[in-house]
Order: sequence, then structure tokens, then C-alpha cells
Amino acid sequence: MSESCLFCRIACGEIPAKIAGQDDQVVAFHDVDPKAPTHVLIVPREHIPSVDAMAAGHAELLARMVQTAQKIAREVGADRSGYRLVFNHGPDAGQSVEHVHLHLLAGRKMTWPPG
Repeated sequence: MSESCLFCRIACGEIPAKIAGQDDQVVAFHDVDPKAPTHVLIVPREHIPSVDAMAAGHAELLARMVQTAQKIAREVGADRSGYRLVFNHGPDAGQSVEHVHLHLLAGRKMTWPPG
């Protein structure tokens, strides 16, 4: 855990958040500035600065993040109509918190290209 990292502080319960799910490896919580009716961030409890810093040893963690997103998507019914999963790396891609996080976006029609 990084003492100064917002997502680490949420993951350990130091900062309150609307939790969508959690286990021993990941915490999922609703984004405070949602871009879709369902906008959940899935973060590992381990501090990893970005998706670019993930290595082969993080394969199980990456799978857990995706499985958590799938579970939440099923819970809100987005598995039927569709949902989008997004990782951002760096400021030009829109990463604003230096802690890897997976966005689950659902509940509206998505456009392409995304941004």
C-alpha cells in the first residue's frame, strides 16, 4: 500500500466509497464522476502504478479484476445489453490516479472510437 495513493486508501477502508464488491485481491467501487449509469472501478489491493507496470506474475490478479467486472456486470444486467472494460495508462490516455484500475462502463450505448 502506498500511504499517499487515493485508491490504496479506499481499498483499505481509510476513505469511504460505495463498494460494489471486494475480496482478498481486489476492491470494486462506484466512480465519483461516472461516465455511464454504471461506472465501477476495479482496483487491486496491491499498489501497482499502471497497467504498464503489470508483469507476467500479475496474470492471476488481472484475471481476478476481469472476473470481478464480469460478476458486477451480471448483477446489474449489463451482460445482456453490453458493457465496456477500459484500462488507461498515462495522462494522455486519461489516467488520473497512479494505481492500476479497470473501468466497468455500462447502462448506455457506447460509441466508437471511444475518445
